[in-house]
Amino acid sequence: MVHIQHFFDEQTSTLSYVVHDGRVGVVIDPVRNYDPKSARTSWAGAEVIAAYIQEQGLSIPYVIDTHAHADHLTAMPFFKERYGARTVTGARMGVIQAMFRDIYNLGADFPVDASQFDVLIDEGQTLGVGSFEVQAMHTPGHTPAHMSWKIGHALFAGDTLFAPDYGAARCDFPGGSAAELFDSIQRIYAMPDDTPLYLCHDYTPGGRPMMFMTTVGEQKRGNVQINARTSKEDFVAFRAEKDAELAAPVLILPALQVNIRAGELPEPESNGTSYLKIPLNILGRRRT
Repeated sequence: MVHIQHFFDEQTSTLSYVVHDGRVGVVIDPVRNYDPKSARTSWAGAEVIAAYIQEQGLSIPYVIDTHAHADHLTAMPFFKERYGARTVTGARMGVIQAMFRDIYNLGADFPVDASQFDVLIDEGQTLGVGSFEVQAMHTPGHTPAHMSWKIGHALFAGDTLFAPDYGAARCDFPGGSAAELFDSIQRIYAMPDDTPLYLCHDYTPGGRPMMFMTTVGEQKRGNVQINARTSKEDFVAFRAEKDAELAAPVLILPALQVNIRAGELPEPESNGTSYLKIPLNILGRRRT
């Protein structure tokens, strides 16, 4: 029997998961803590997950990201070093790397073939983990490389869908497409209504208790931005208007240059310190 344990990072409203069969498991979308005021990083959240892994006596052959996150730094390196976990993401990660290599001016020597990750899997491919499999489902729209992961009856939907009372992902990042996101969500909505959807974020609108799981049926009936009655034309128009109003995520510029490196920080400079680059006047609307 597959067990699913969630972990919630309050600073970034991110949900991470350990999925296991009692002896072996995977970690999905873990968070590396980062304080934007001091620029200090820590493994505090990863250590909480590690305590659960230790308590359950698990081996962790893989640590998996749904996509290159813009709202937090990934903790993939922690699980690679601690457990020998191989880092896994979608096969189209190189598309994201190429876009952000130019934004950060990382130079022609920066690889954009996703070779920083140990395993790349694409639509329909699977990873065997103990008694269960992780099946890859390409769900672009939020980003062109976004993946959802099907494990047993459950789907880990990443940023494709949020809780029904919050909606769906923004599509204004480089390579994003509301039309593609609509099509990806229709694939999810074609799954059985009782399919559990495990969320990557929950923003607790109205101060309600945190939700980490919903179902396909609940989304189809009540998602406030895209339900079973929403047309593609209406959704694309809605996202264009909505996304134009949204501020950039607080951690997008620190996060993406780390996450396209599979969570590794840039190489230390001659003084032994790693530095992040913050490109000016790149994101959002110009202001005078």
